[in-house]
Amino acid sequence: MLDALLPAGGWPDSALSEILFAAPGIGELRLLWPTLARLTSAGERVVLVAPPHRPCPQAWLAAGVDLRHLVIVQAKDRDALWSAEQCLRSGSCAAVLCWPRQADDRALRRLQIAAETGQTLAFAYRPLREAENSSPAALRLTLEAQPVQLRVIKCRGGLAPARPLPASAWQ
Repeated sequence: MLDALLPAGGWPDSALSEILFAAPGIGELRLLWPTLARLTSAGERVVLVAPPHRPCPQAWLAAGVDLRHLVIVQAKDRDALWSAEQCLRSGSCAAVLCWPRQADDRALRRLQIAAETGQTLAFAYRPLREAENSSPAALRLTLEAQPVQLRVIKCRGGLAPARPLPASAWQ
């Protein structure tokens, strides 16, 4: 159902997607696990840059992610943005997930260009309050709590659907 909601029929290729979430632990990783499982099962590298918490291996394994192809980069602030950009630009990763703490429009634009250059899926997890700011990301989703629902607020190549998608449709 999530793929049907997205204008391109899935995550935009070689582009930055922003996932703006209300609170940690409401399903923000579940959105990507099917894609990450498919990529790592095919032997593709997935990189997590500066995750806010230590990933739970059992949860990732249960989601079907092959941990042999999962790389975690511990970095802070500007080093995290630089690391994400380098991973994206390298072309050696199928997907890069990052949690930038302070990313302005310029930093996000650099990530978008790096994703295009390296032909890599890029995902930036950011606080929901960032939805009010503009962004060069090809796709912007909000993950809201009470009830948990997903809303497309920006998408390249089509109109954002008017209705949110309840968590039961994608979890």
